[in-house]
Amino acid sequence: MLLSVQRSFGALAIASASLLAATPAWAQAWPTKQAIKLVAVFPPGGSVDQVARLLAPALSAQLGQSVIVENRGGASGSIGAASVASAPADGYTFAVVFDSHGVNPSLIPNLPFDSKKDLSPVVLVGTAPMLIGTPAASEFKAFTDVVATSRSAKGVSYGTIGSGSLGHLAMSLLGKGSGLNFTHIPYKGGGPLMNDAVAGHVPLAIGSVFLLKPHVDSKRVRPLAVTTSKRSPDLPEVPTLAELGFAGFEAPAWWAVLAPARTPPEIMARMNEALNQAMKSPELAKRLDAQGIDVMGGTPEAARVFIERQMDIWSKVVKDNNIKAD
Repeated sequence: MLLSVQRSFGALAIASASLLAATPAWAQAWPTKQAIKLVAVFPPGGSVDQVARLLAPALSAQLGQSVIVENRGGASGSIGAASVASAPADGYTFAVVFDSHGVNPSLIPNLPFDSKKDLSPVVLVGTAPMLIGTPAASEFKAFTDVVATSRSAKGVSYGTIGSGSLGHLAMSLLGKGSGLNFTHIPYKGGGPLMNDAVAGHVPLAIGSVFLLKPHVDSKRVRPLAVTTSKRSPDLPEVPTLAELGFAGFEAPAWWAVLAPARTPPEIMARMNEALNQAMKSPELAKRLDAQGIDVMGGTPEAARVFIERQMDIWSKVVKDNNIKAD
């Protein structure tokens, strides 16, 4: 009997050793080798930076490894994305990107990487409506007033955080598709845009709910419409453009985590699982919600399908409207 048990343990040990030998060394070690780096592809202070810094400690807790955030901003997020595309595909470097990632392939000539081939989506962190607002003293009491004026010779000017931003593209799509006369005024970021919007120097402003809501709360900006198919939980009284007669209109802001292409599938699967678990944390979900972000999560494939669809949609808008980057 004892001999039989010893033989059984011996066979089990041999089988286990064979299984470990068949598993690549990187899979056994990850992520114990070094800290994991999240490259936030915009400067400190913006939503991408904040999302990355919210994810980092939650990921660290899930993986048992330090997670650090490095800001590499510039060129609408393409500089940071390029650095991750060229990084070793070993599971230690990831990008946190914004919706501009879906616009850059059609907007930036000679992009130094292929957005679809050189980067692999790990997870779609979340989406958020963009909000169209007007100064509190504006003549526009509702979006129907904007539509009426935009169909006159006078037209309507609107401000965004910059040329080629999602707000710029969304208003271009809305205007061209509905015969509305809009004039774009690009600003160098959300701060300058909202300074002018609050002061009444620009008739309309479009930006993330996170950007505009503080000014809505202080009664200095009147919200007119959101750009998603569903109303924002943060502004439930504000109608969607679809409700206002623009059927099917959908232009969400979004955030995602990407990896260098050819990152081993086992690492991709584990990182995806860790991110999904992190985002299920009530504390993290609450903090993302405070930025107006609806947490999405899901599989890498679901993220890939969403992102590539965004690339296709905005590529046509860029081409049809001859939109150029700043």
